[in-house]
Amino acid sequence: MITLGVLDHSHIGEGQTAADTLRDTTRLSQEAEKLGYSRYWVSEHHGTRALASSSPEVLIAHIASATSKIRVGSGGVMLSHYSAYKVAENFRLLEALYPGRIDLGLGRAPGGMPLATRALQNGAYSGIDGYPQQIADLNGYLHDAMPSGHSFEKLIAAPILSTAPELWLLGSSDGSARIAAQQGLPFAYAQFFGVPGGEIAMKLYRDHFTPSTLYAEPKPLVCVLAICAEDEMEAQKLAASTNLFFLQLEKGMELPAFPSVQTALNFPYSDYDVARIHQGRQRRIVGTPKQVKEEILAISERFQTQDIMIASPIHDFDARVRSYQLIAEAFNL
Repeated sequence: MITLGVLDHSHIGEGQTAADTLRDTTRLSQEAEKLGYSRYWVSEHHGTRALASSSPEVLIAHIASATSKIRVGSGGVMLSHYSAYKVAENFRLLEALYPGRIDLGLGRAPGGMPLATRALQNGAYSGIDGYPQQIADLNGYLHDAMPSGHSFEKLIAAPILSTAPELWLLGSSDGSARIAAQQGLPFAYAQFFGVPGGEIAMKLYRDHFTPSTLYAEPKPLVCVLAICAEDEMEAQKLAASTNLFFLQLEKGMELPAFPSVQTALNFPYSDYDVARIHQGRQRRIVGTPKQVKEEILAISERFQTQDIMIASPIHDFDARVRSYQLIAEAFNL
């Protein structure tokens, strides 16, 4: 049985403010809960005008207070910027407020340009080399299980709880897959980035998974980009905004906002741009409910997981909600 969740990057649409976007994020989380989606994750991005979610733990608290049963989490916290101890305290507090509903997804990416990284770390750059140890420390804090001999063996992460957030490693390569396998943790693959090799990374995770005290077997998830409408031509039209947004990111050009469909359709694309968009479309799901369902099922089979998260970046909020409604109906959530 397929389980569906929502990944929301909180894109600030052309003509909108950050406040408008965050209100829409809250409204979408409430709609997702009504529709039967299992999880709602928000991202972490820094120093960009087009994305509103810079502090997932703050946004998680707000969304969890506006909903009642859907799991709410980070997709994800960029751990290399922070103290594992402080992240543990933040998410233990969230777990205390909303027990059994909090997911802590961790990423290795900086979530912004180098200047933002420098400002976040304020000269104390840790890099990704210490990332596996940070994860182990964080897991130890969350479960009061710091190993004997550790510098902070006797340190507690308050508040003390009988439950803990569900810890996920996020990735778009085999690097995080290896760490998740070695530490016996759940692994979420970001297929929506369109980086090839996802099936290989997931197989590596499964083949090398080491059972832990928390998980006896692998717990995989894959996140896809899917845009759905009643009519295929309408879905392709809605996807024009995403095509332009990702094209400009790939070219290292920041857009001031997530473009409207009209802006995207009127953009002066070069032949190279058209070719890149065509290639990118091969790794995105765009179409009618029947087409989207078939492609999600195919990805579920290829990645050998029934846990799917969906990012549906659409400029018009009502059309975005409708996309999620149609997918939920297709899967009888």
